[in-house]
Amino acid sequence: MPPVQSINHRTSRTIALVLLAALLLLPVVLFAQAQQDSQDKQQKKPTQQAPAEAGGPQGDIGPIIVPKKNPDEAPPPPPERKVPKNPEGMPDFSLRVDVNNVQVPVLVTTKEGGFIPGLKKENFKVYEDGVPQNISNFSTSQAPITAVLLVEFASNYYAFQYDALNAAYTFANNLKPDDWIAVISYDMRPHILTDFTQDKKEVFGALNQLRIPGFSETNLFDALYDTLDRLDRIEGRKYVVLIANGVDTFSKLNYDQILKKVKATKNVGIFTVSTGEALRIWLEGRSGGDPEYGMRNLTFLQADNEMNTFAKLTGGKWYKPRFEGELPEIFGDIAGQIRNQYVLTYNPTNKAQDGSYRKLKVELVAPDGGPLTVKDQKGKTLKAQVIAREGYTAKHEVE
Repeated sequence: MPPVQSINHRTSRTIALVLLAALLLLPVVLFAQAQQDSQDKQQKKPTQQAPAEAGGPQGDIGPIIVPKKNPDEAPPPPPERKVPKNPEGMPDFSLRVDVNNVQVPVLVTTKEGGFIPGLKKENFKVYEDGVPQNISNFSTSQAPITAVLLVEFASNYYAFQYDALNAAYTFANNLKPDDWIAVISYDMRPHILTDFTQDKKEVFGALNQLRIPGFSETNLFDALYDTLDRLDRIEGRKYVVLIANGVDTFSKLNYDQILKKVKATKNVGIFTVSTGEALRIWLEGRSGGDPEYGMRNLTFLQADNEMNTFAKLTGGKWYKPRFEGELPEIFGDIAGQIRNQYVLTYNPTNKAQDGSYRKLKVELVAPDGGPLTVKDQKGKTLKAQVIAREGYTAKHEVE
């Protein structure tokens, strides 16, 4: 019986020889397999283009084939545009609408300021730069008020502050439920106290914020420009009730620039109320010909002229109350003028859209073309006066 150690030694040699033979034969097997795979690929014909050649993107389950466009191929013709046909018997025509109507609110009052009702379209003549215009539409305005109460509130004179607040409260007290009012105060710059509202309590609450003025500067031109700029975005007829002494200290804008803005802003009427008249009269009496007061008074006279011009250019009215008791009558007059207006609409004969300023003139005529005679209930002849805008700025066509 052979020893166990000799059997184990022979078995280990046999296993080692088998492994060595397998390692030697492995490259041959792999090379043969590679040759077979190459022959199979050559025998197969391609059935589709590669995604890159076909111009298609890669999808979740493989390439998405999108055939490439032939650069020599003409693009497909656009779809035929279908033009609707007119009914039988109706000729073909084209229509172009270019409407540039001008609305002129007109107030007709007696010498004492009373509104004259009952006028008709035939009682008015409108001239633009001296050329008569054909009135296409005529109506009487009874709409609610849409206005901004623009109040000067600065630490210059206490009397000015008192007059301004007293006038503002009186105006707010005359409002009706359908009126829309916004309140803006200004010194160095405008401050919006309340946006448009129909609630009197909000208007009074806004005015109650004006307790202690912060600055003595009164930049009227800047504040009025900002207010007109905001109102220009609102449709319909609007008004500005400006309560101020009219003095401008150092606005960024000059007088010519604010006048240009006033003329260019359509459908806005400005009513101005100057404050501090009683104080000015008192100072004048105590000055005794002091040259210093003379220069200060010249500033106030210039301010009065500016306030009057703002109102006159827009068909409004300028007021210069001396006593507190005048305020209810003044604001009643303002409300009456705003609520009772004749609105004349015409298409101007001058069609040029050149941004030029056109002068307006409105006259009262009788049906036969002669001067209009207005009489009261007692048969007394009344002198009628017409209040309207002095002009407007035409549209400017943009090339």
